[in-house]
Formats: sequence, C-alpha cells, structure tokens
Amino acid sequence: MRRRLLALGFDEARFATIPGPLPDPLPAWLAAGHHAEMHWMERTAAKRLDPSLVLPGARSVVMLGVNYWAEPLRKSPAGAPRWARYALHEDYHDTLRPALAAAARLLEELFGATPSDTRYYVDTGPVLERSWAVRAGVGFTGKNAMLISRQHGNWLFLAALLTRVPLPADPPAAPAGDRPAVGTWCGKCTRCLDQCPTAAFTAPGVLDARRCVSYQTIENKGVIPRDLRPGIGDRVYGCDTCLEVCPWNRFAQAGRAVLLSARHDLAGLTLPALLDLTPETFAATFRKTAVKRLKLTGLLRNACVVAGNSGDRSLLPQLLRLARTHTSPLVRAHAVWAVRQLDATALPPTAPADETDPAVLAEYA
Repeated sequence: MRRRLLALGFDEARFATIPGPLPDPLPAWLAAGHHAEMHWMERTAAKRLDPSLVLPGARSVVMLGVNYWAEPLRKSPAGAPRWARYALHEDYHDTLRPALAAAARLLEELFGATPSDTRYYVDTGPVLERSWAVRAGVGFTGKNAMLISRQHGNWLFLAALLTRVPLPADPPAAPAGDRPAVGTWCGKCTRCLDQCPTAAFTAPGVLDARRCVSYQTIENKGVIPRDLRPGIGDRVYGCDTCLEVCPWNRFAQAGRAVLLSARHDLAGLTLPALLDLTPETFAATFRKTAVKRLKLTGLLRNACVVAGNSGDRSLLPQLLRLARTHTSPLVRAHAVWAVRQLDATALPPTAPADETDPAVLAEYA
C-alpha cells in the first residue's frame, strides 16, 4: 500500500489506527480565542477530535504528505514583496485532489473497500491533520506549532484519508501520551518563537492567530489591526518566518514535485504591479492559485500595508488614487494608512466630505 501511494507522487505515506477520540490541545486553544474569526474551527471541533463523527466506523487514518521544498525560488527583484512559499504553486487543494482520489481507489483495489468506506480531505475537512501525522510517524509538533519532519523539514502539504479498513499502524514520531508532545526534537532552540515578526506565540507550540501575519493577510477578511501592520513588513501573502528559521530544514530533502505545478513567477511581481491590479488582471494572474481565495480587495489591502512599510515614496501616486477612488472601503482605509506612512502631508487631515465608511474615517482620526 505504501509503495503504491508513493508511486502516485506523494512523498510521505504513513498509517495510524483510530482507537477513539484524539487527545489534542484544540479545545484549550479554542477556549482561549486563539482561532480569531475562524469560527468554522469551533463549529467542527467535535468532528476534528473524533473521526467517527466524520466517518462512522472509521478504523484507520492514512496520512499523506507532499514536500513543496522542491525547487529554489526565482530571485525576486529588489523591493518585490514576499509570498508564503506554498502560494508560489498552483493551488495544492486542487492539484493534490486527483492523487488523493486515486489513493482512495487503492483501498478498494487492495482491501475490497467501497467508496462509502473512505473520506478524504486536502486541508479542507474536519480532520486534525497535524496530530494524526504525528501519530502516524510523519513528524513531530515543533515549537512553531507546525509539523516538522526529520526528512522533509517544515515543508509538507498534508492530506488525510479516513477509512473503515483496519490498517497496521506505523510507530508515532513522538512519545505517546495524553497530549501530543511539543518540541520533541527542538531541544533548547527557540528561533521560531524569537523571530516571529508580530510575537504571535503565547507559548511553545501555541499560536495566537489574532497576531499571526498569515492569519491577518489571508484569513482575516477585514481591517488589519494598526499595531500589527509594521510587523507585516514586506509580506504580501502569508508568512514563512517560523518555518524558514527552523534548523531542521538543513536536513530536509527536496521533494519530487510530481503533484505540484510551480508558479514561482509570482515572486517577481512588484508592488507597483500589484497596486495596479484590476479584476481582470487579478483573475488572469491568480486564477489557479490559492491567492484567488483572498480576492482582489484582500490582496490590494495587503499590498497597501507593504507599500506603507516600504518607505518608497514613488508609490504615493498609486496609493493616493486607491485612497481617493477605490470602490472598496477596505482598500481605501489601508491606502490612507500607507500614504500617511510615506508622507504625512500628502492627504488632508480630515476625510473627504463624501466619505462615510467607519474604517476609512478611523484612518483619518
């Protein structure tokens, strides 16, 4: 089974049994409000903790991983904003799904399972992929709250199959116990905690999404809190800092990229190009990428924050245009902030008389 799964293009294929509900820090994390506005995590918490609520009679979890540290990134032009590495591919939710469907068919071929005996997800279902990956031996939970593989470092896309087929379990990557261990092989290293640009970790392995650059630039659909904007720096979509600084990446092997389609050309997009995006050019550029989920207004919001942090006054004409004329209040608000970061006198001290949106008015206050 493992050999056939790897032949489909996955870089990891390991198995865990389902003895019952999964011990996990999720309830405490939710109770602390660390999930911010991701209310869907709270709504699906019971299913995430107990796979039998997703697939009654589930006996095993097949954890699959695809290493996306496959190619060196194209060197970006000076001043180009940074993207999370995963975004520089076509959307992995889409590119991995056919191989995951083929993996489900393997269970039918090899074990006589029926289609109704399996559920599979690529980061979209009520499954605690990281915790099951630890139990299946794919890796351990780092102090950065990420799965760290001794073979692949921090750079794994995870997919999960729940099945009623009983499969022999692989040994876990970390000591078993009431709760998954954090930082099993991190030692005294705290680089990920120390170098987080917005101090989003409340403890080793505990991330407060409300302060996380990835949450603010991707999941947050509204106004980015003003005190967090400087920490975003030049990151226009996501943040890899707590992954990049991890010493385990030094031992990581490059993935085969069988199931991935690189879009490293996106790393070459400049801030002026992003600030000039229209609905048509946004759709054409990002149609098959995960960035499309952010929508144009979200990306323009982020680009305005990066522009405000850049110190580049040549961006003022574009930012002034967005601040004065863009149809989205979200974009106008962040454009006003960016303009004032670059030149406090470029806009009048009070909002235009026809501006009524509270978010925009707050930027003039």
